[in-house]
Amino acid sequence: MRHLKQTCKLNRTVAHRRCMFANMLKSLVTHDRIETTVPKAKALRRYADSLVTLAKKGTLAAKRQAIAELMIQFNPLSSKEKRLAKEGNTAAYNDDRLVMQKLFGNLSSRFANRNGGYTRIIKKGVRVGDNAEICIIEYLPE
Repeated sequence: MRHLKQTCKLNRTVAHRRCMFANMLKSLVTHDRIETTVPKAKALRRYADSLVTLAKKGTLAAKRQAIAELMIQFNPLSSKEKRLAKEGNTAAYNDDRLVMQKLFGNLSSRFANRNGGYTRIIKKGVRVGDNAEICIIEYLPE
């Protein structure tokens, strides 16, 4: 019996599963929707909703916890990149900085009046190669 076992293993090791979910979360925050299999989407929904809850808090501790969950690494900017960033050119940033800006800027304000259930899963059909059920997981519009 699997009482009190909340993780869905998906036939992966712990490190592989953690990296996979971090990459999927980054893509979901960046693009607002991704296409994946149904078991992965159901497991990802839990992390995506908790990430928005962290973003709504907006504290320094919440930002650090989100950085840890997304496995974000901030590479130090050179002086030229810092100057471009101050001028508003975000091309100097790596994608991880943009993910954090979108998460704590757009998504937290979009779901400010909502208490949960930030994502939805839309089933799409089956994949041609292995007949796996495919779905779209996306953040709800306002």
